[in-house]
Amino acid sequence: MTTGPGLTRRNLLAAAGAGAAFPAAAQTVRRSWPDRPIRFMQGFAAGGATDIIARLIAPPMAAEFGQPMVVENRPGAGGTLAAEALARAPKDGHTLMLINNGFAVSAALYRRLPYDPLADVEPISLVCSVGLVWLAGPAGAPDGIADFADLVRRAQAQPEKLNVATVGVGSTQHMVAEATQAAGNFKLTHVPYRGTPAALVGLRNAEVQAVVEPISAVIGQIRDGGARALAVTSRERSPLLPDVPTVGELLGQPDFDIQTWYAVAAPSGLPAEIVARIDEVTRKATGTPEVREKLEALGLAPRSLASPAAVKAMVHSDIARWSAMVERAGIERQ
Repeated sequence: MTTGPGLTRRNLLAAAGAGAAFPAAAQTVRRSWPDRPIRFMQGFAAGGATDIIARLIAPPMAAEFGQPMVVENRPGAGGTLAAEALARAPKDGHTLMLINNGFAVSAALYRRLPYDPLADVEPISLVCSVGLVWLAGPAGAPDGIADFADLVRRAQAQPEKLNVATVGVGSTQHMVAEATQAAGNFKLTHVPYRGTPAALVGLRNAEVQAVVEPISAVIGQIRDGGARALAVTSRERSPLLPDVPTVGELLGQPDFDIQTWYAVAAPSGLPAEIVARIDEVTRKATGTPEVREKLEALGLAPRSLASPAAVKAMVHSDIARWSAMVERAGIERQ
């Protein structure tokens, strides 16, 4: 809140009249914006989860906006190329982006970005989320790990003897693995692989004793017995894996909650009425039975927060969390 000299007569008048003016302004926005197709970027390759989600929600959002939503893939550098394009786009509401928690991880991991993730990008509306899962090898695997508690006990007894695989140094999976180890006071050796399939092969071959992946990426392997789910990282148990306990349950830390999330964002500086309209349209799109059903079929939980301000606070909190984790784990910033 601004105090003292910042409270100008203009600001006071604007604040006093906001309640009455906003509905009228919102109606004006509906009539005048958008007036052309909306560019809807995402920073990863075609066929990945972010791309699939963007293409799933774009049609119902376009129908509500009355303008096409053109999904544009701009893969590279962990999504930062697309985020840079978003940050530099005109602040007219015609360029949006589907960001995921990799946006927060990149903000923590990279020493220098060509944009300010806190000041230049405005997270607006949450779409969905999914917890991650700790995996062990299939039943009878030579690692002999019985469950998550056994993994923790063995790692505490012999720090860094056991290996955990992720899809790369500084990846979301790596960060989640480090956060779990910090919470449970145990230490594994991190082994990066080039992608989920390679990490799962390493698990089956007993090159590593654990893998951390989003539930949606490995639910097939869990169901066919190719891997065993030890614990999920969300606060609540996953409806896809109702018999698998949470990390919080097992560590006695009920507030432990880490999920991969997806949210609609825009360049910072949009008029409040446009921000509100984007949030409203996103909520409507993700709230339709058809979209919810398809998200759930992908292992994703449709999710929203109270307001754009709450979404922004969540993203900024994640940036702070992962920045602290980079320092704690000694991960070299790039």
